[in-house]
Amino acid sequence: MNVPVIMFFACALLAVFGAVLLILAKEPIHSALALILVMAALAVLYLLLGAEFIAAVQLIVYAGAIMVLFVFVIMLLNAGVEDRTNQSLMAKYLGLPLSGFLVLDLAWWIARSTSGKAELTASAVPAQASSTIELSNLLFKQFLFPFEATSILILIAMVGAVVLARRDP
Repeated sequence: MNVPVIMFFACALLAVFGAVLLILAKEPIHSALALILVMAALAVLYLLLGAEFIAAVQLIVYAGAIMVLFVFVIMLLNAGVEDRTNQSLMAKYLGLPLSGFLVLDLAWWIARSTSGKAELTASAVPAQASSTIELSNLLFKQFLFPFEATSILILIAMVGAVVLARRDP
């Protein structure tokens, strides 16, 4: 194995480990820190794929700005240790069959993609975003509405968290 393959598997394992920590953490701030670990590992994976711009955006926007917003909201809500309860009936009875279905579905898609039937060729990949300039033109011209809608949704979520955290006098 060469160094990029070893780095890929190391970062993939680190991302999965961070995701498991994210779910199992009892403190919300620890979950946010685990999410930063996942975002950093994904940025390294993007670098290994040759997508330097996406890796930089991953670190700056997600691991930086969004996580600062999450931590700000967590601190504003003064969220403490999460109270653990018994499993809900829906998670108890539907969780295992649905996760089994997910594993079977993923196995089917992987088997289908490696069989040669659904082979992705270079002509199937759109050549629209081959450079950073073309990608930025796509983002700020063709996809401007989804970009701005996402920022407005984040702002609405933050205002909603402030309203929920407000204490009645």
